[in-house]
Amino acid sequence: MAKGDATDPKGLIEEAYRIEGISTAECRSIFLDWALSVAGDSRRAVRALQDKHRDKDEDHPMSRVLAQAVDDGAPPVRRGGRRGRTVG
Repeated sequence: MAKGDATDPKGLIEEAYRIEGISTAECRSIFLDWALSVAGDSRRAVRALQDKHRDKDEDHPMSRVLAQAVDDGAPPVRRGGRRGRTVG
């Protein structure tokens, strides 16, 4: 029996959508497991998952996790350290 497809070979994301009462933390853990097994462009794979599950509840925790995965967010900023200090 085939578990998943090309975008979700283990069927992890599909199963997450089926679990009633799943939390955001559990969805993040499932997503991490999925992401570690993805070969190639992970952003493209996440977008394909979003397209595949577009008909699902957009308030579902996994929908939010997938949205966060492709969100560009703020660019990384140096947080300090010896080289970050200026000599006065």
